[in-house]
Amino acid sequence: MAGKFFDEWKVGDKLTHEIRRTVTEADNLFFTVMTHNPQPLHLDVEAAKESEFGQILVNGTYTFSLMVGLSVGDTTLGTLVANLGYDKLVMPRPVFIGDTLHATSEVIGLRESKSRPDTGIVTFLHEAVNQRGEVVCRCERTALLRKSA
Repeated sequence: MAGKFFDEWKVGDKLTHEIRRTVTEADNLFFTVMTHNPQPLHLDVEAAKESEFGQILVNGTYTFSLMVGLSVGDTTLGTLVANLGYDKLVMPRPVFIGDTLHATSEVIGLRESKSRPDTGIVTFLHEAVNQRGEVVCRCERTALLRKSA
């Protein structure tokens, strides 16, 4: 188990997750089709060429999901009871096919659970960063984690 228990975290803990992922055309296509998103910017090369981006734009919900997924192994794997919410989601830069993303996480909040004494609530600030060092996605994730004792 790679994740940490609630009582192992401190506000200010920062991680740069080692797993990186280069976004492929198949990633974008499969995710977009699986989620029934008909947006031409994600699926239609000719329409995308005529957009301000000039190329296929990777589905933002894929980018968000990948960012969270890249973080799980180091943060909540095996210790998570439930994700309680995702807040302040922003995508300050576009993601294109061929971009390589990695994620960072920082603990920005900790509090004991009022109703479950064997758990606590951790708030992470997650960021996805491309190969040029640009933040392409950011959100706060609130997670209910088990305590180690």
